[in-house]
Amino acid sequence: MSRRSRARAIALQVLFQDDLNPGHNPAETDAFLQRRLRSGELTEFARSLVAGVRRNRQELDALLGKTADNWGLERMAATDRNVLRLGAFELLYTDTPGAVAIDEAIDLAKRYGSAHSSQFVNGILDKLLSSHRRSTST
Repeated sequence: MSRRSRARAIALQVLFQDDLNPGHNPAETDAFLQRRLRSGELTEFARSLVAGVRRNRQELDALLGKTADNWGLERMAATDRNVLRLGAFELLYTDTPGAVAIDEAIDLAKRYGSAHSSQFVNGILDKLLSSHRRSTST
């Protein structure tokens, strides 16, 4: 696992925690990131992912809900939902190449999700990327 992949995995853990326990202390989040990553550069990368998903969560959820035919976010497994949020954030708001963002999300889904999570995540993020490319090229 690359260093950035590890930072994404730790960011996913924070997002999962946010999802299940929305009232937890943000200072604890930062301490957790620092303890787990032990690198200023990686901690900063993970912080930017977590902050970006938190800041844009409503829009990300709306886009993912539209993209995932017949699947409301509330019906998705919490792990899949947060992998999708993280992947969608990287696709839409960062300079991470689309294929890299999707591959990283698929790897997280394989590691932390169910047997079918990686296919589910791949399908939704690929569709989201295609839709985003069409909307930005017109």
